Amino acid sequence: MAVMALHSAATGLSALSTEIDIIANNLANVNTTGFKSSRANFEDLLYQEKAQPGVENANGDQRPAGLFVGLGTRISNTQYDFTIGPPVTTGRELDMMIDGSGFFKVSVLPELGDGIGYTRAGNFFVNQDGDVVLGNSDGPRLEPGINVPADTTRVEVSADGQVFAFQSGAVVPTNIGQLQLATFVNPNGLKPIGGNLFIESAASGPPIEGNPGEGTFGRILQKFLESSNVDPVTELVSLIKTQRAFEMNSQSIQAADEAMQVIGNLRRF
Repeated sequence: MAVMALHSAATGLSALSTEIDIIANNLANVNTTGFKSSRANFEDLLYQEKAQPGVENANGDQRPAGLFVGLGTRISNTQYDFTIGPPVTTGRELDMMIDGSGFFKVSVLPELGDGIGYTRAGNFFVNQDGDVVLGNSDGPRLEPGINVPADTTRVEVSADGQVFAFQSGAVVPTNIGQLQLATFVNPNGLKPIGGNLFIESAASGPPIEGNPGEGTFGRILQKFLESSNVDPVTELVSLIKTQRAFEMNSQSIQAADEAMQVIGNLRRF
C-alpha cells in the first residue's frame, strides 16, 4: 500500500536530515584545532514478509526467492575519522602536536568521565598559577599537571614528552614534568562533550596510558598544531549527494500521495 511508502520515505527524510546536520557540523569545524570529522552510518529497518523463500508448491518445486518489503531506514551511529590532520607550524612554545596515535589528558568536571577528558588539540597556555591548561573556553588543566615557574624564559618539550624550563640566570634547564598520552581499544566509542574534548565510555574501554614515543604512542612535535582533518571537498560532495537523496525521498512521498489520491477517487466512478 501507498501508506507504507509514505512511512518509508518519511524515515529516509528524517535520517537524511540528520546526515545534513552531521555534514554541517564537519564543515563548521574545518578550522577547529584537532577536530575529527564524523560520518553517519545507515541501516535498514524491519521487513514485511509477503512470501517466504523456499516454500514448495504442488509440483514439489521451491520458491527461489521470497517477497519482502522494507520499512525504511535509520541512522545507526556516527563514526569518527581519527586520521591525523595536517600539521601547522606556529612557533609557540606551548603548541604541541601528537605525531601518531594518542590523546592528551586534561581535567574536567568529576561527573564527566571520572574527571578526565581526552583531546587531540595541543594549543596549551599557562594560567595565572603557572599551570599548563588547554586553550579552550574552560581552560582545563593538563594531566599529569605541569607548572611553569614564574621566572621561566623558555620552555622546551622533547619528542618523548619531557618538559624543560629555562629559568632566568640558570645554565641548566629544569625538568618540570612528563607528558602522558592515552589510547583506547575503540576510540569511536568515546563520547564528545564539546570544547575539543572526549570522555571515556563503556564502548571505548578504559584508557591505555603511556609516554610519547613508547610502543604505539605518537611522539610530540613542539611548535606545531594538528589541523582539523575535515576535507571540505569531500564534505561538499557528500552534502550534494544527501540533498539529492532527500529530494528523491520527497518524490517518493509525492508519488505515494498521488496513488492514494487515485484510490480515494475510485468511488466516484
